Amino acid sequence: MEKSKSKFVGVRITDEQASILSRLQKDSRLSKTEILIKGLTFLDEFYSLGLDRKPLSDELGALEKEAFHYAAELRRVRKREEAISEMVQELHNIDEIVDKYHCDKSALIQILLEIQAKTYWLPKHTLMWVSERLNVPMSQIRQITTFYKAFHLKPRGKHLVRVCLGTACHVRGGPRILEHTERALGIKASETTEDMKFTLESVNCLGCCALGPVIVVDGDYHGRISSSQVEKILSSYT
Repeated sequence: MEKSKSKFVGVRITDEQASILSRLQKDSRLSKTEILIKGLTFLDEFYSLGLDRKPLSDELGALEKEAFHYAAELRRVRKREEAISEMVQELHNIDEIVDKYHCDKSALIQILLEIQAKTYWLPKHTLMWVSERLNVPMSQIRQITTFYKAFHLKPRGKHLVRVCLGTACHVRGGPRILEHTERALGIKASETTEDMKFTLESVNCLGCCALGPVIVVDGDYHGRISSSQVEKILSSYT
């Protein structure tokens, strides 16, 4: 069996497949990245464009599958075209950030942080694309994103809601505030709303015991609140 010697989007390919890919690049005068973007954009014309030749077809299939998985992770049912269209736009956004740092590998952490600031989390296809653009192994990116708690590999909402359950907040009604928040959002702590608007967390201490009970939304502290104020506070975040 022919040994795999090179990689494309983190997947090993054979010398023969690499040769075919090189011919595709030469014929189209596009980079691997541009070929894959175009392939995703015009997936409905897959065969008419001649993109059924391996290994590109394998990579397009892998990213298409990841698009569906991504949609499921977000708990939204989407049409095939919508899932792929959103992924294409996200890949373009990633390209802008990577190009801003001139594809500098040493800026990997900052690049990931900027991407996450726009998407609120780092799905698998995002890491695959960064790996391809920076020529950094996926294993290295995985090590970084799992080591630093600042990175999130599961879906998170636009707004982060944290309810304090520390001792001071607990005795002042913290658990009731959490229960009311869960009912208002229709989720439990550590979950994200289906519209990806809110992620709810409970924390042991927010360092402001004198203000208990406390809710923090995107860094905004709301202290000495009652259950009746929860919905009003949440409604102020769009």
